[in-house]
Amino acid sequence: MIVTINDQQMELEAPLTVQELLIKIDRHQLGTALAINEVLIPRPHWVERTVCEGDNILLFQSIAGG
Repeated sequence: MIVTINDQQMELEAPLTVQELLIKIDRHQLGTALAINEVLIPRPHWVERTVCEGDNILLFQSIAGG
């Protein structure tokens, strides 16, 4: 299965949840946010949302400031 993460294609061997994917690529730290196909996925849904063939995933770090 091929997905795109921050404009780079990645091949996954098996279907994964968002949380499993982030652990696999070591991007599961606090402050990480993500959108799949331009839809923001809230952190509580990461354990249930499965990554699908062709998904376009955007990962970013939230930044606090003022």
